[in-house]
Amino acid sequence: MHQAETRPAFHVLIVGAGPCGLGAAISIALAGHQVSVFESAAQLHSVGAGIQITPNGVRILRSWGVAEDLSSKTAIPETISIIRYDGGKVLAHRDNYSEELKNRYGEPIWCLHRFDLQVALAKRAEELGVCLSFNSRVQDVNFEKPAIILENGQTRDGDLVVVADGLWSSMRSRFVGKSPAPQPTGDLAYRIVLTIDQVREDAELRDLIAQPGIRIWMGPGAHAVAYSLLKGPMLNIVLLAPDDLPQQVAKAEGNVEEMAKLFEGWHPILTRFLSHVEKVDKWRLMCLQFDEPWSSRQRTSVMAGDSCHPILPYMAQGANLALEDAASLGSLLGKVESKSQIPVVVETYERIRKRRVSRIREETFSQQKESHLADGKMQEDRDQRLAASFSSSNGNENWTHPKIQSWLFGFDAVTEASDAWDALNHSQ
Repeated sequence: MHQAETRPAFHVLIVGAGPCGLGAAISIALAGHQVSVFESAAQLHSVGAGIQITPNGVRILRSWGVAEDLSSKTAIPETISIIRYDGGKVLAHRDNYSEELKNRYGEPIWCLHRFDLQVALAKRAEELGVCLSFNSRVQDVNFEKPAIILENGQTRDGDLVVVADGLWSSMRSRFVGKSPAPQPTGDLAYRIVLTIDQVREDAELRDLIAQPGIRIWMGPGAHAVAYSLLKGPMLNIVLLAPDDLPQQVAKAEGNVEEMAKLFEGWHPILTRFLSHVEKVDKWRLMCLQFDEPWSSRQRTSVMAGDSCHPILPYMAQGANLALEDAASLGSLLGKVESKSQIPVVVETYERIRKRRVSRIREETFSQQKESHLADGKMQEDRDQRLAASFSSSNGNENWTHPKIQSWLFGFDAVTEASDAWDALNHSQ
């Protein structure tokens, strides 16, 4: 991934210091280029909650040199269980889950807090000489130079601009005119983090938190996901339920009693966890069917991450897609031999990443429906498919569940980008 000495170094300007922006900074710096990141916030904030980095993302993080920093902050699930909502039946279960994933895809799943990921990425970026500028809100992009214009009127010139400012991107409209607004999906998420001390009087719940695993409960119109953080002293719970937020509200303080009522009659393990929740926020789940170009007409600026492809969380791929975008950009920029090739990099990146995102988005919507089926024939068929996908025959697992198919976890963004670039050169 390191740049050959004969290749020129470019200056890449990145808008946004989330996982995508910081990841792109690392990847592009490792390719031998100068990178400056501009973030509107005064500092990194402990917002959001737990995230899952699946093997396709973990391999990228390890290649960037952040694995050691994150090891003490990461829980690695040893089991995965998919359970009928009332707890009456385990639909699918795997022991030794991390070892199986490592054998198949080289890495397990990492469960960690989004903030811890950002801190590790920021540290690594600065080690590589990336300039991180906080309190630096980008007001506009000049596609001709290219350059960014800060809110204070100052201009920063570069060779390429990467916009990674998230779902509520302020720069998206610069690419497509009137910016399409993210649309509600009909679902919202209650996001909860419980510490082991909060459930200290319940020995069974304490043990479940201390032994990292992924637990998924599927029920009519809703489902729940729980997994440990920080190697066991914390539990992240996400409850996906019908959206009842007012039209203009994307996030609001939730009502604990209302939340508990929604999951009344569900598995006692889940409801006991929920009984310890003292406060909760609820977030509207939004998506953006963004069919417009991700890049400027001049191919001097390009979007990445949630700014151009936010997706639903049903396959835990939002953060992983952002890391893949970043790795792809770095891989391509590590191969350019002149500034005139930057537009080709942008075009290639957009083409290969749109293909990948489109496939995952389509499967994500399918998972939304499958996870919330009412009891009946369709639910029974789904349960049979789940059981079959985790079954083993003669020691060979039939891994057909979409969350662990080889095209998802086995995907290599760096190799895909490298192959795409080589194919272009061979065709010329």
